[in-house]
Amino acid sequence: MFVRNLHLLDSIWALVLPGALPIFNVILMLNFFRGLPKELSESAFIDGAGYWQTLWRIIIPLSMPSIATVTLFAIVSHWNEWFNGLIYMNDLSHYPLASYLQTIVVRMDMSSISDPSMLLLLSKLNVRSVRAAQIFLGMVPVLCVYPFLQRYFMSGMTLGSVKE
Repeated sequence: MFVRNLHLLDSIWALVLPGALPIFNVILMLNFFRGLPKELSESAFIDGAGYWQTLWRIIIPLSMPSIATVTLFAIVSHWNEWFNGLIYMNDLSHYPLASYLQTIVVRMDMSSISDPSMLLLLSKLNVRSVRAAQIFLGMVPVLCVYPFLQRYFMSGMTLGSVKE
């Protein structure tokens, strides 16, 4: 009702705004920031840094593993979200990929395909092959992003494992 009252149906904002601030990610980041030693920011203030300089030069570089984790969580959750696309989008051309694939594979709705030869080819496919293709297509973008974020995961794991 909130999205409809804001007249956001059939727009990208209907998919982005309801999940814009996931509470789980906020709690994750809050606990990480609470775990940082206060002495780091205190020493930066003693050296003459302000709040913004302390944030950008000390806190943000130290929190890159948690930022990478939250970023990957957000990417995966938005990428796999098919239900919001079905609710908020009325036009099939506005569906996100996950909603479109869910419509085709689960409902076997081939009404958007107008070419008869393509329909004949799709009818010969095994249902398992179509579902496997859906899973593969759903994984490819996340698999492309993960290698860039992996180094932060590895440094976060080694940072948490070092004992003094």
